[in-house]
Amino acid sequence: QVQLVESGGGLVQAGGSLRLSCAASGRTFSSSGMGWFRQAPGKEREFVAAISWSGGSTHYADSVKGRFTISRDNVKKTVTLQMNSLKPEDTAVYYCAAAASSFGMGLSREYRYWGQGTQVTVSS
Repeated sequence: QVQLVESGGGLVQAGGSLRLSCAASGRTFSSSGMGWFRQAPGKEREFVAAISWSGGSTHYADSVKGRFTISRDNVKKTVTLQMNSLKPEDTAVYYCAAAASSFGMGLSREYRYWGQGTQVTVSS
């Protein structure tokens, strides 16, 4: 089992940056693909970014490509989402998730464990 706790959310102006962190516990973290999803009010949860178990492969939603970077540290058991050039449409609750495989992609059903979420608000 994997437990996930996100941190780093907050309020930022458009064009600014935030760094989200996800702290994981559990023996299977280093063999699990990890991902970030987000959900805005009144909208469905959507995929943001994914990283393979080793960190060697990544995948991004088109809406964040070139602005967000996902990374992981298997020794510290953390996953990070660096968000730059933030836009008001990035406002959402961001969730960290652990995949059932070594590299989850963009589908929620590929992810077995979820954190509680952290709020990101981007003002215009």
